Order: sequence, then structure tokens, then C-alpha cells
Amino acid sequence: MFIGEYIHTIDVKKRLAIPSKFRKDLGKKAVVTRGIDNCLVVYPIREWEKVVKRLENLPSSQIDARSHVRMILSGAIDAELDRLGRILIPDYLKNYASLKKNVAVIGLSNKIEVWDELKWQEYKKKTEPSVADRSEKLGI
Repeated sequence: MFIGEYIHTIDVKKRLAIPSKFRKDLGKKAVVTRGIDNCLVVYPIREWEKVVKRLENLPSSQIDARSHVRMILSGAIDAELDRLGRILIPDYLKNYASLKKNVAVIGLSNKIEVWDELKWQEYKKKTEPSVADRSEKLGI
């Protein structure tokens, strides 16, 4: 299970070290793609296969479904962790998420999100004050 928040850097060769606590659950290979809120999502292969199944079941006759499938699947790359636990982030994904040098790597149970550190801090600042309200609305 992926939990926690870690600040890492993307090196000059566009490599991101996955936090060591995440590597065992992630395995040697993963899929990286565009996420919601202009972040990236890193999926273990087993979770990616579930995502693809859900995407395949969306109605291709609906424009929103087609657009979503296109953005998620066309943005996806197979990522192999090197011996130091790093993955390569291609330019088009770095640009999509506005990633600079410092990034926040966020564990979300079955997947990992990668945010530009400043964008992550802004997001937290905006959403943390309403955690209690959301919990009540969601019944958790």
C-alpha cells in the first residue's frame, strides 16, 4: 500500500527516484500517465490493468469518454525502475504536470501521484481546511 508524502527531485536526466517505501509494492515495472489536477499517476502493472479495463468499458459514442480515454492512454508510458529505483519522466509528461526540479511523491493506496512541489503545497493549502466538511459529506 502506498501512503505518505515525500519530496524528491528530478535530476538533469529527467529521472525521478521512487521513495524506497514504495518500491516493493510498485515492482520493477510501472505505468506513468496523466492524472487529474495536472499531476502524474504512477500505477503498478496490476492496477494499470484494472484502469485499462474500466477505460475499455466506457462508451466510445460519448465525447467525454473518448476524450478521457485518449488523454489517459496516449499519455501512458511503460516505466522500468533502474537499480536505484528511478524512473524516467519524458518531457511531455513533465510539461503536462509542470514539473520542475522538486516534486511531491504522494502515496494514494493503490497508486502514486507526482506533483510539482509548489503546486502540491498550494493544493494542500486550499483543501486541508475543509477536510472535516468533506468527511461529513462523504460519511467517513
